[in-house]
Amino acid sequence: MRRLFLLFFVCCVSIAKAEITLPSIFSSNMVLQREATVDFFGWAHPGEEFTISTGWDSKVHSVKTPITGKWKVSVETSGAGGPYKIAFKGDSNEILLDNILIGEVWLCSGQSNMEWSANSGLDNKEEAIASSNKPTIRLFTVEKRTADHPQDDLAGTWQVCSPETMPDFSAVAYFFAERLQEEMDVPIGLIDSSWGASCAEVWTPEEEFDKNPALQEAYELIKPNPWVPIEKSILYNAMIAPLTSFKISGTLWYQGESNTANAESYENTFGTLINSWRDKWGYDFPFYYVQIAPYKYGREYEGGIVRDQQRRTLSLPNTGMTMTSDICTVDDIHPRNKKDVGIRLANIALKQQYDVLDTTVYGPLFDKAEAIGDKVMVHFLHNEGLTVKGKNLEHFEVLSSDGTWYPAKAKIKNGIVTVQAKEAKEPKMVRYAYRSTDIPNLFNSVGLPASTFISEEL
Repeated sequence: MRRLFLLFFVCCVSIAKAEITLPSIFSSNMVLQREATVDFFGWAHPGEEFTISTGWDSKVHSVKTPITGKWKVSVETSGAGGPYKIAFKGDSNEILLDNILIGEVWLCSGQSNMEWSANSGLDNKEEAIASSNKPTIRLFTVEKRTADHPQDDLAGTWQVCSPETMPDFSAVAYFFAERLQEEMDVPIGLIDSSWGASCAEVWTPEEEFDKNPALQEAYELIKPNPWVPIEKSILYNAMIAPLTSFKISGTLWYQGESNTANAESYENTFGTLINSWRDKWGYDFPFYYVQIAPYKYGREYEGGIVRDQQRRTLSLPNTGMTMTSDICTVDDIHPRNKKDVGIRLANIALKQQYDVLDTTVYGPLFDKAEAIGDKVMVHFLHNEGLTVKGKNLEHFEVLSSDGTWYPAKAKIKNGIVTVQAKEAKEPKMVRYAYRSTDIPNLFNSVGLPASTFISEEL
């Protein structure tokens, strides 16, 4: 009797596997990247033959499942539009996906400030929800999962953006899409794969730790966290790896607060993550991120160090950074103004990726510093209309030859900041807004704040 039961069980499993199966990222209501080669993939019985019909071009693609049981086929998408249908037809079963749009797809990841939704607490929450009936924005939330090895599938489903679905979705991502549509009027697909309190190492492929000893050394400084697993790669395996064959336009990232424990190496950690994701997808997509806001962390300078490390990561091509120091409070690690964060990220994309904005989208970024006697001349990029909010320009410090940092007086002239501390007769370095809680008051003509920085030795 037991053998008969096992035989029946095996037969049932074989029949189930014979059917065409799709990963969760392919479902009704999804958005596909426009004017691109996109891959459909899934599972079926080895040798299973079926067709895929794409509604935007009425083409029929024939597929024969290889011996591995996992099939893949590449198709070309049209320009922005929809809704369309996609039909998968085989002898065992048929799958019909409908209400498909073609537009721009963005992966949104990081920790709690990316995960933060209207229902978590948001400025002007009621107004934002009431105006969120935007059926050409589609939302996919990746459910929290962990895995010891890279997975092929994940849990989640596409939803049409509405006052019913928007309140539980990433607010930063939603406002990003809303702003894009103001300028571009194309469908936007958002994939939110984030987990509050997560460090960057859990989002990084495991092989990167073997190739990069400094990454491994930095990871060993991460302490256990009651809110999220800290095993390296454990979230990448479950929540990112299954997406690496899904075509995206770019990535948004809001994270860094949980890397204050190894702040000094965050440029290496974060840069490794960016390069590894691009390697997994097979192309150098835009990677735009949010500089963490001033907050009273445990160590006096750890927040400032992360901010500077994030600034330095801009040396990687096709990256962009949004500053948030003017829309935060040092008493709350979760600023409630997520709309301006999303808008600032979108403006970077509109300028750098889509070339539809002709305006400055960055605050002043440190360029170089030079010592002239006991003064330091600090040069900035995006320095048009440098101005001070408040009476005095604050938070500049100069390193003296005796190894001590001294507060410095700073003045603006012709787009250059002159910094001077009477105690530092031979200044060696200069830094700005370097304490965890320092809120910069140096802005440019478009009202964006300057980034934290520390110079090399002068």
